[in-house]
Amino acid sequence: MALRVFGPYTPSTPAFSVRGLLLVPSYFCWGNPVALADPTLRPVLFYPLHHEPRPAELPEDFGAGASLGALLGRTRADVLRAVALGATTAELARAVGVSAPSASQHATALRDAGLIVSHRYARSVLHTLTPLGAALLRANGGPNAAD
Repeated sequence: MALRVFGPYTPSTPAFSVRGLLLVPSYFCWGNPVALADPTLRPVLFYPLHHEPRPAELPEDFGAGASLGALLGRTRADVLRAVALGATTAELARAVGVSAPSASQHATALRDAGLIVSHRYARSVLHTLTPLGAALLRANGGPNAAD
């Protein structure tokens, strides 16, 4: 594994030899690493975690049962389905076509019901399914399910 630094730092830069380089794994860093350079601080390099390949989309019938919409309400059921791949609040709002505050309210209700968990990362909140939420979606899907 090699580290190539493009920018103000090189291996001979005193900052590397005196202060070292702080490597920080980041879930939100996709693609290339990001360097933060402040001459008064130790150099920091944020690098992406290995992300599992995600399907481009869920199977069309995943969690599409009409009973789920009747139980939770159509929008909240759509939010639960959107969380299946992991999504931030802003991503939920875009996927379902609601405002960010509305998506946040739906996520709060689903979290309070034990169907999703939410983790804050800086200014973003990542929502993922709990085993109960995944089971509910699986139980309400199927080729004969219709909204």
